[in-house]
Formats: sequence, structure tokens, C-alpha cells
Amino acid sequence: MTELNQFQPAPAATAEGSAGLSELERVELDLLVQGLYRVHRVDLRSYAPASLQRRLRRWLVLQGLPSFSAALHPLLRDAALVQTLLQQVTVGVTEMFRDPEVFGRLRSEVLPHLATSLAIKVWHAGCASGEEAFSMAILLREAGLEARSRIYGTDINEAALERARQGAYTLESLRLATRNYQASGGQASFGDYYRVDQGLALMDPSLKQSMVFANHNAVGDADFGEMDLILCRNLLIYYDREAKAHCFTLLDRSLRVGGFLVLGAQETLELQSIAGRYQELAPGSRIYRKITATPAR
Repeated sequence: MTELNQFQPAPAATAEGSAGLSELERVELDLLVQGLYRVHRVDLRSYAPASLQRRLRRWLVLQGLPSFSAALHPLLRDAALVQTLLQQVTVGVTEMFRDPEVFGRLRSEVLPHLATSLAIKVWHAGCASGEEAFSMAILLREAGLEARSRIYGTDINEAALERARQGAYTLESLRLATRNYQASGGQASFGDYYRVDQGLALMDPSLKQSMVFANHNAVGDADFGEMDLILCRNLLIYYDREAKAHCFTLLDRSLRVGGFLVLGAQETLELQSIAGRYQELAPGSRIYRKITATPAR
């Protein structure tokens, strides 16, 4: 992440997003957000203020803490406590083959294009606990592309990343995944991709061979190589306007010409500076192909 040269006001503490906060609370929140960044390199400065405040307050209640200032001292000194905060603040709602029509298009329209590449690199930005990445691994296997593919899943929530590395999910979530998989055009028995052990569904370990999970901030960190396919779904809606612009720039610089960018249903490239370099596969699909190179810096 980029180093701070000097103390900067956090977006969460601006008047624009601080409705319902007293002046003292705005200062406390500002100190908390900046402290997390400077001590732990946890960057919450770009989250939409209203969403951040709501999630932080929920965490305060769970921890029995009365205020932002009361949380500052323990958070700066306890990395494990920071992880409990991230589990509340970062967006982790996900499921395998979520929005089956999107995976159906990936299966029928995107993967045939990627099949012409000698090596295929896929990036799941904001991968949470890895369900989407495992869904992609299954698609690539069924398309005969697994051996030459590499899947990168990134998130700022280390606890979620560890769950992704383990590939262990509830049986209830796998029942939903089975329905989603079939709706996306899957023809195999979904049960072949996992086994049940002590009440959990453990994903086939061979699926993990093509996967890497790492800590990365899609707003503040560096470009992520030249990808063939990037999925950044339902993450940008929680960022403020400036952070979205930064994130789109990073995604654009990380995607090769001819590659594909997949966004969430409530996200779009419209009005973004990079929009002219992309073409949507179908109106409303939120799957964009990069048709023009990113200008040199």
C-alpha cells in the first residue's frame, strides 16, 4: 500500500458522510481509521462513510465498547482484534455460482475466447471466503482449461482468506451452490467436487492446485499483473466515488487487451474514465471486454 507522507483526513470523517455524528465522534472516527492504516496497514479510508459508520457501530456493540475512542487503544495493539473488525466491516456475502446467468455467460461466451491463450490468469478482487474462485476453478476444469490456468483470489480480510485456503463450507451453502451450478449450465454431479467431513463440505483439494489467495487492497495497492479475466463483483458499491475511480484504474491496468472484466449487478463502467476502452457483451450483462489498450503512464 502507498505510504502516507503526512496525516490526512479520512473520508469517513468528512461532513459529507458524517450525518448523525457529533464533532467529537467525527474526530474519534478519523483517528480510528487513520490509526488502523498507519499501524496495521488496514485501509478503510475509502469506504462509503455511511456504510463504514454503520458497520463500525455494529462491531462496537459486539465488543461492548461505548465509542470509537474506546476502540482505538485495543485495536492499535491487538492485530487479532483488528481481524474481528474486518469480519464486520468488509463485505463477505457470497456463494458459489452466485447469479448463475453470469456464470452461464462465462461458460458459453468468455471461456471460448480465453481458450486461445497459452496461459490463462484470472483475478477475483475482493474474493471473501473463496466461493467465487472455486466456482471459476470448476468452470475451467469443465472447459478443459484447468491445466493452463491460474486463479488469484485477493481480499483485505485475512480471516476470510484463510477460510478460502481451507475450502471448507457449510452443507447448506453447498446445497444452494448445487442449484446455482445447475442453473449456470453445469452438467456434472456437483457432489463430485467436494466431500463431507464432520458436517462440513470440503472442496476437492485438486481444485486448489491452480489457486492462490493473498492479501491485497483493490484501492490502494499496486496493479496485479496482466490478467485475462478479472471478477470484481459487489465490492465497488461500498466505496466512495474517488475510491471507485482508483479501483477502476487499477483493474484497467491489470487487464490485458482482449481480456474480460466482470462487475456486480449494481455496478457499471458508465461514467468511468476507462469506459471507452470496453464493450459490454450484452446490455446489462456487466461483463465487459477490453478493446483498447491502457495509455502508458
